[in-house]
Amino acid sequence: MAHEVHTRVTGEELAHTFDQPQDEVDLSVYAVEDWVTLVIFWGMAGLVFTQFFTRYVLNDSFAWTEELATYCLVAVVFIGAAMCVRLSRHIQVDLLYRFLPPKAGRAMALLVDLVRTAFIAYGVWLMVRYISLVGDEPMVMVDAPKSVVYYAVLFGFVMMLVRSVQVTVGNVRRGYSVLERPEAFDGTLDHKGD
Repeated sequence: MAHEVHTRVTGEELAHTFDQPQDEVDLSVYAVEDWVTLVIFWGMAGLVFTQFFTRYVLNDSFAWTEELATYCLVAVVFIGAAMCVRLSRHIQVDLLYRFLPPKAGRAMALLVDLVRTAFIAYGVWLMVRYISLVGDEPMVMVDAPKSVVYYAVLFGFVMMLVRSVQVTVGNVRRGYSVLERPEAFDGTLDHKGD
């Protein structure tokens, strides 16, 4: 992995950087949940702009924009959480692992992976049950069922479950996780052989 380096440059040096050839953009690091979240986020941004414009410029607010923007935010949170699971970017405390013997740290990290996966699987089960109970409930301002939102949340939970299983399998194969060796995941060490 490339290390991030911060060096001072002059204005002239900065101006010459625009003449240099740029690296190819690598979109392969993004997964389906990233793109779905991006589309929903920009839809939400459009709804918020529409609400702002109609309320403060036209002085005649479209009430449905607020409801749809709220539902978009819910979808962004849960589908975007799958990206965080895939990249191990949720809040985690790794201080204890510095003081544990390696075998105890490995066992505890595996337990964390298994508990995370079980918790997310339980979330999938709860969402399926919830949709079966109230899935046909209508939205307030829009003539559509709320199940659209619930299915977006279910999609987020399913993607989190898939990514959690992938992360767990990857950690087992690698022999360590981000909890045990955070420096191996933040770009400060070069681990080409791992």
